[in-house]
Amino acid sequence: MSLDAGTRPAAVLASGSPQRREILERLGIDFEVLASGEDELVDGDPAEVVQANPLIKARAVAEQVGPGRLVIGCDTDVALDGQVIGKPEDEAQAREYLERLSGRTHSVFSGLALVGPGAEQLRSGLAESRVSFRELGAGEIDRYLASGEWRGRAGGYAIQARGSALVAAVEGEIANVIGLPIGLLLDLAPELDL
Repeated sequence: MSLDAGTRPAAVLASGSPQRREILERLGIDFEVLASGEDELVDGDPAEVVQANPLIKARAVAEQVGPGRLVIGCDTDVALDGQVIGKPEDEAQAREYLERLSGRTHSVFSGLALVGPGAEQLRSGLAESRVSFRELGAGEIDRYLASGEWRGRAGGYAIQARGSALVAAVEGEIANVIGLPIGLLLDLAPELDL
């Protein structure tokens, strides 16, 4: 069902991420989802990559919906040793990621780009959290991989579910690690008026 302009939410999430959708719902923000379908950058400096991707997504969706709407674009990635560790393509790569993260601290970067509600309005920012993993044994990694939770997750884990057992400590905002930095969102868009 298509909504007319008078009943459409003021915000549009330019992402199909169920985690981002859930965070916005828990905050009570009125929004709709319109994934951009744009290809994401994967190579380069992690902080730069996660700042470029949400801008690409938000601008593409803003062109589709037109002025008068706040379009929220976000990208979250895990970075270790100065490199982006994206979503594993298969279980073997997920195992490799978890073995690399075991016993180490890594960064989780989220870039946020807001376009609108005016046609030329653009706001953006970057959030970083530091996540320290426990030393993981082969059995722990096997059990986690068997859960399938690693699929579609940056770094091959989900901190808000079973993946929390892999983590020793988090420095910074946990919502950022899940996929949407709430503090940064509210700083950039105080009009969301929670």
